Amino acid sequence: MSETLSEQEMRLALFGSAGAASRQGVQPAASLSPLTKAAVSKPLSMRLRVKLRVAKVFEGPEEVFVHDANTLSTLIAEAEAKAAAKKKKFRYFEVASIEPVQL
Repeated sequence: MSETLSEQEMRLALFGSAGAASRQGVQPAASLSPLTKAAVSKPLSMRLRVKLRVAKVFEGPEEVFVHDANTLSTLIAEAEAKAAAKKKKFRYFEVASIEPVQL
């Protein structure tokens, strides 16, 4: 077996017969229909809905605060919900429930 290969033999070894078909002017099926952003549908994503009982003053009137987190981790979802409640000036909160929601 010779140690030097021609360019055509290298292409045939690397790409097989698909490389030969594309050299002849025939495009592979994958390149015929390129995917665009409009053609790709967004997959359904899971979210976690966190419900907190929140209050602005200690033992004051409580409200239910709902936050949807784009994660599957309950710890991260709880932390995001607490941070969002802090932005709304709530100081005291307790986790009521964390449940998955499919959009």
